[in-house]
Amino acid sequence: MAAPALLKCIVTTARFCNGLSRNTQSTNELVEILNHGHQAMYCGFDPTAESLHIGNLLAVITMLHCQRAGHTPILLVGGATAQIGDPSGKTSEREVMNLETIQKNVSSLKSSLERIFTNHERLLWKKDSKLMPARILDNISWYNEIKLVDFLSSVGRNFRMGQMLGKHSVQTRLKGPEGMSFTEFTYQVFQAYDWLHLYKKYGCLIQIGGSDQMGNMKAGYDLISRITGKTVYGLTVPLITSTTGDKLGKTAGNALWLNSDKTSAFEFYQFFVRIPDSEVEKYLNFFTFLPHSEIEDIVIKHKTKPELRYAQKKIAKLVTLLVHGEVGLQSALRCTDALYSSDVKALAELSEAELSLLFRDAATVELSLSAGTTIMDLAMKAQCFAKEDALRIIKAGGFYVNHHRMTSPEYVLLPGLHVLPNDVTLVRVGKKNYYIVKWIHM
Repeated sequence: MAAPALLKCIVTTARFCNGLSRNTQSTNELVEILNHGHQAMYCGFDPTAESLHIGNLLAVITMLHCQRAGHTPILLVGGATAQIGDPSGKTSEREVMNLETIQKNVSSLKSSLERIFTNHERLLWKKDSKLMPARILDNISWYNEIKLVDFLSSVGRNFRMGQMLGKHSVQTRLKGPEGMSFTEFTYQVFQAYDWLHLYKKYGCLIQIGGSDQMGNMKAGYDLISRITGKTVYGLTVPLITSTTGDKLGKTAGNALWLNSDKTSAFEFYQFFVRIPDSEVEKYLNFFTFLPHSEIEDIVIKHKTKPELRYAQKKIAKLVTLLVHGEVGLQSALRCTDALYSSDVKALAELSEAELSLLFRDAATVELSLSAGTTIMDLAMKAQCFAKEDALRIIKAGGFYVNHHRMTSPEYVLLPGLHVLPNDVTLVRVGKKNYYIVKWIHM
């Protein structure tokens, strides 16, 4: 079993709740349970999108901490509960999703979770001991076996309307102009039953979720207590917010996705590089597995020259490695180097896809390369500006080839400098207008 310090970290990284109350006695009880035996703990993810996002990542990392401490993580994808819709934090009812979309999203989320847990074990777990395998489940597998009348008879009678109506998410919606549908109202029943099912099958004592899930977790706690007489525990992790305090997520429209087809590895890496200095210690604690002493050293080193963004780059590297693996991290570093350095070699190492990603608003043109092609020829053939403006802009220093300012219109393009080994030239006019030239050899 893992050291008590790591287990304490699990409890303090998350916020502790036992029956929606937090107290020292309950916290100590849970630490004692974690220290003295293998436990199963679960976290749920409804497949309302094709990808998880950074808000989900903190819960996933908490589950990884549990796995590192010798426990079994259960990642529950809600193929059934996605058909109902969680009203928590919503001012109106979710759009109804068709089954085909839900099934596609379930498959994508399972793949993402498998990738992250594999990356963690292969790239970030530095010990010889084997980790307990994670269970990735879909709750549709048990709801398909349950009849409605049987469910209401055996489970539904354990819920009290007063408690259900008293939930913050319910009260907020009932006071709103749209009210709440019966379907959404029953969501808490289904999430509570998920926990009961996992408790009975896997002995799952602990549920982990975002702080907006406290009401649903309380429903599960009450159901298990009423049916089994046993005590279970909930851990809530903080919501990730922007610098203005807004929640980061799909509903807010500012999600940082964990799938590269929705947020590239480069964009993901850059998010962490750009976090403000005031947040670096918190993010190091939240999103990395570094020991506290090493985090303190990183913060001290960062404060000596904050402009170098040493701490941010450390976080960005480790989190990108966890989510996107070695290939994704190397791509993010190549793109960063190519965009922010004047090194021609960095541009030459980019793939065509990486170039298109970095300069997604750039016009792309294909030109034939012939001996003696000049800067002026390039500008005209790429249609960077009208002929009457060309001489003036180039001579004024507003024309760049592969990050190098060109001020002589008659300068002849040189292979390796102006035409990269990948037969691409990056042209910039002014500060923001990019053109990608792909050369065709005749």
